[in-house]
Amino acid sequence: MNINVGDNKMELNGRDDLKRPLLEPSDSVCVTIPEPVDKLEKKRTVMFKIGNMKCASCVTSIESVLGEINGVESVSVSPIHGHAAIEYVPKLVNPKLIKETIEDAGFPVKEFSEQQIAVCRLRIKGMACTSCSESLERALKFLDGVKKAVVGLALEEAKVHFDPNITDSDRIIEAIEDAGFGADLISSGNEADKVHLKLEGVSSVEDMNTIKSYLESAIGVNHVEMDLEEKRATVNYDPDFTGPRSIIEAVQEVAHGSYKASLYIPPRQRETEQHHEINNYRNQFLLSCLFSVPLFIFSMVLPMLPPFGDWLEYKIYNMFTVGLLLRWVLCTPVQFIVGRRFYKGSYHALRLKSANMDVLVAMGTNAAYFYSVYVAIKSLSSDTFKGQDFFETSAMLISFILLGKYLEVLAKGKTSDALAKLTDLAPDSACLLILDDDGNVVSEVAISTQLIQRNDIIKIIPGEKVPVDGIVIDGQSYVNESMITGEAQPIAKKPGDKVIGGTMNENGCLLVKATHVGSETALSQIVQLVEAAQLARAPIQKIADRISRFFVPAIVLTAFITWLGWLIPGVIDIYPKHWIPKGMDKFELALQFGISVLVVACPCALGLATPTAVMVATGKGASLGVLIKGGNALEKAHKVKAIVFDKTGTLTVGKPEVVNVMLFSSVSMEDFCDVAIAAEANSQHPIAKAFLEHARKLRQKIESNRQSNNQHVTEAKDFEVHPGTGVSGKVGDKMVLVGNKRLMQAYNVTVGPEIEGYISEHEQQARTCVLVSIDGKIAGAFAVTDPVKPEAKNVILYLHSMGISSIMVTGDNWATATAIAKEVGIEKVIAEMDPIGKADRIKDLQMRGLTVAMVGDGINDSPALVAADVGMAIGAGTDVAIEAADIVLIKSNLEDVVTAIDLSRKTISRIWLNYVWALGYNILGVPVAAGILYPFTGVRLPPWLAGACMAASSLSVVCSSLLLQSYRKSW
Repeated sequence: MNINVGDNKMELNGRDDLKRPLLEPSDSVCVTIPEPVDKLEKKRTVMFKIGNMKCASCVTSIESVLGEINGVESVSVSPIHGHAAIEYVPKLVNPKLIKETIEDAGFPVKEFSEQQIAVCRLRIKGMACTSCSESLERALKFLDGVKKAVVGLALEEAKVHFDPNITDSDRIIEAIEDAGFGADLISSGNEADKVHLKLEGVSSVEDMNTIKSYLESAIGVNHVEMDLEEKRATVNYDPDFTGPRSIIEAVQEVAHGSYKASLYIPPRQRETEQHHEINNYRNQFLLSCLFSVPLFIFSMVLPMLPPFGDWLEYKIYNMFTVGLLLRWVLCTPVQFIVGRRFYKGSYHALRLKSANMDVLVAMGTNAAYFYSVYVAIKSLSSDTFKGQDFFETSAMLISFILLGKYLEVLAKGKTSDALAKLTDLAPDSACLLILDDDGNVVSEVAISTQLIQRNDIIKIIPGEKVPVDGIVIDGQSYVNESMITGEAQPIAKKPGDKVIGGTMNENGCLLVKATHVGSETALSQIVQLVEAAQLARAPIQKIADRISRFFVPAIVLTAFITWLGWLIPGVIDIYPKHWIPKGMDKFELALQFGISVLVVACPCALGLATPTAVMVATGKGASLGVLIKGGNALEKAHKVKAIVFDKTGTLTVGKPEVVNVMLFSSVSMEDFCDVAIAAEANSQHPIAKAFLEHARKLRQKIESNRQSNNQHVTEAKDFEVHPGTGVSGKVGDKMVLVGNKRLMQAYNVTVGPEIEGYISEHEQQARTCVLVSIDGKIAGAFAVTDPVKPEAKNVILYLHSMGISSIMVTGDNWATATAIAKEVGIEKVIAEMDPIGKADRIKDLQMRGLTVAMVGDGINDSPALVAADVGMAIGAGTDVAIEAADIVLIKSNLEDVVTAIDLSRKTISRIWLNYVWALGYNILGVPVAAGILYPFTGVRLPPWLAGACMAASSLSVVCSSLLLQSYRKSW
C-alpha cells in the first residue's frame, strides 16, 4: 500500500519519525552521557514593587541588605519604576525571606508579584461532612505559598494553586495530614503528558543517575522522576517536541543498549482508592458486628429467655453480674478499636477550631460508654446499687454508623460512573504503520495507545475504536461518534475529515494521521473539563456551608439542654414516675434522650446535597454531548429567561453556498471569475471560501467547453481586508473590490437601481449579496445562502413553551437577518452589529433584570459569550469561543440548548429536594430524639436507632442525586 499523497490526496507531513523501526538497534548510535546537573545551581528570579525609594542611596541600601543573604545571586533595582528583580537559588533562600528583608530595611513591598503558579490535585481521605472540607480549605489557605485551594467533598479531591518558589506538593500533603486527613498526589502539572516506564538492567543509583541525566538533556523532556526500588521512571514531556516512543528509544540508547525500557501503566488511582475505601468500611463494619451482634443478643434477647436470663443475672461480686461483664468486654473493642476513627476525626477537627460529625458520634458514644463504666464500677463497690448500663447502645451506634458509611461510599462511587465511562472510551492498543522514504508501508506494529505520537499514521479496521484525534488521509467509512457527541447517526468520513479518539469505526478501513495526542485529544479535554466542573462549587452550596458553621455546636447545646430538660423535672418530680422505663432511673432516661439528640443530627446529608447532584449532572451532560463547566454555570442556566442567538453557524449550518451569479457589465463570465478568484484567494471568510469553490467550478466548466486547459489566475496585489464589509486589491492593473454595499459606498462606487433590485430580491429570501467592482464600476454580483439548521424552528418553539424568549443578534444586513428570523420563528432581531455591539446588547437585556444566555460559535462571539450570564459555544466553533463559554455543545445541535437548560432545571430542583430532605430530616428527627412525643405516645428513639436514622439520611441524599442518571432529554 502506498499512502504518499499525490495530486488527488492530501499531503502527508512529519514522516521522518515514522520511517524508522519502533525500537532502532542501539549499536548504531553513539551516545555521550552529559554531566549530571547540580540541582543547587538552578536559579529563579522574583520581582517586587518597592515603595519609598527616593534616591540612589535607597537603591544602595536595598542592594547591600539583600547581598548579605546567602543564596541571593544578583539584585537589580530601578528607583524610577520602583521595581526590583532578584535572582536567587531556591535551595538556599525563598522569596518570603527576601521580601521580609526589604521590609526590615524600611521599604514597604507594595506588590508581591506571582512569577509562577503551579497546580496540584490531591486525593483526600477521611472527610465526613462540609465542616471537614471547610476546615481543610482553611488549613491549606494558611499555608505559606498557597494562593487558592478548593476542596470537593463528594469528589474527595483538592485542587491547590501554589507558588513553587515558596512551597511544594510534599509540604501541602504534610499540611493536609497535619489537619487530620489522608492525602495522595493525583497529579502536578499536566498528568496527561507524562509517561511511566519500567526499567530493566538498572541495579544501582549510578545507573539511575545516568538514565536521568541523559533524559533530562533530551529535547522536549521537562522533568524526570526515578524510583530505584520499583525500577521505574516517570517522564514529563512536551508533545510538540517528543513522545513516549522517542523517550523509550532514548533510554535504550544510553550506554549502547545496556538498559531496556517498556511502558508501565499504573493502576487507576481513583478506582483503587474507591475500592480501598469500600473495603475499609466493610471490614470495619464486619469487625464491629463480630462484637455488636453477640452484645445485642446478651442485652436484648437472652435476658427474656428464662434459663439464660438467670445465668446472665448471676452476681460475681456485689451487684456486678455475668451479663454486665460480658457486655463490657464485648463493647470495649468496638468503642476504642473500631471507633478510633471518630476519636481521631474529633481531635483534628477541634484542633482546627471546627466541629464535624465525628465530634457528635464521639460525644454520644463516650457518654453512653463511660456512664456504663460508672455503673459497672458502682456495681462492684456496692451490694445495693441498681443501674442500667448502655454498653449495647455505644456498640450498636458505631455499627449502624459504619453500615451507613459503607452504603454511602458504595452509592457515591456511582456518581462518577459517567466520567469513568468516558475514560474507558479510548482503546488500549492501536496499529501503527511504519513507512519508508516514499511513503510505502514497510510494516504494521501493534502498540499501546499511550505510545502514539503526533504525525503517526494509524490503521483503523472496521469494528475498532479510533485511538486518538486525527485526520483521515486514506479510505472511507462511517464512524459512530455517539459516545462523544451523542449524535445517534454514524458520520461519513473521507480523506481530509477529522476523527475523534474514542469513536467507533463502522464499515471501512481508515488511515489516520494523529494530530492531537495525550492531553490534547478531545476525549482527554472533555474528561479534564468534567473533573474540574465536579470540583467547582455551585453558589447554592453556600447554604450548606453557612449552616455547617453553627450546626454541630447548636446540636451539642440542644443535647445538653435536652438532658437537663429531662433530668431536672425528673429530680423535682414534675413528670409521673411511670414515664421512666423499667430498669432505668431519671438520670439514665435523660442521658438516653441527650445521646439520641447528639447522634440523630446529620451534617453529612447537608454537605452532600449539592456536590453529589452536580457530579451526576455534569457527568450525565457530558454523555449527552453537553459539557457544563462547573456548578456556577449549572445553577445560572436554570434562571435563563432570554437566549441570544448568533446567526451564521449557530442558527444556520455555517456552510454558505453560492446560489446565483449575475453580471451587470460587459465583462465576460470568465474574466469576472478570474478577477473575483484573485481578489478572494487570500480571504478566510466563509462566504469567500464558498464563492471561490463555486467560481473555480464555473471556470473549469467554461474551460472544458472550450477544450482548453489555461487556468492561470493572476494573484491580487495590495490585498486588504475591510472588517465587516469585504476585501480589496489590484488584479493586474485593475482595482477590484469584493464586498457588500457599504464597501462600495466607502469607495464611492455607484450602486444603480438594477443592482439595488437584485440585492433586495435576494435579501428577502434570506440570502447575502456580494458585489464585485472593477475600476469603480459594479461588474457583477453573487448571492450566497446559508441554510437554516433543520431543528432551529422547533428549538425556538420549545424554548418559548419553557418561558424563554429568543433574540437574534448578527453582523449581517437587516433584510437577510429578518428573513432568517422569520423562518425560525424569532420575533426580535438586532442586525449589523460588531462584536462589541453584541456584548452591549446583552448588557442592555441584563439591565432589565433578565438572566441572559448567549449561543455562538465564532471569535466575534467571544465578547458576547463572556458578557452573558451563561455562554453556550457550538462545539464545531472556534477554540476562542469554546474557551469563553460556560457550556459547550459538542455536536453543534441546537437541541442541546434545550437539553442544557432542562438538565440545569432538573438538577437545581433535585438539589433543593436534597436540602428539603436533609433539613427536614434534622428538623423532625431532633425533636423526636429529644422526646417531644414521649409524654403523649410513649414513643422514644433509642440512641442506636437514632444512629441508624442518621446514617440513612446521608444515604438517601446520595441516592436522590443518583436519580439524575435516569435523566432523558425532554425533546
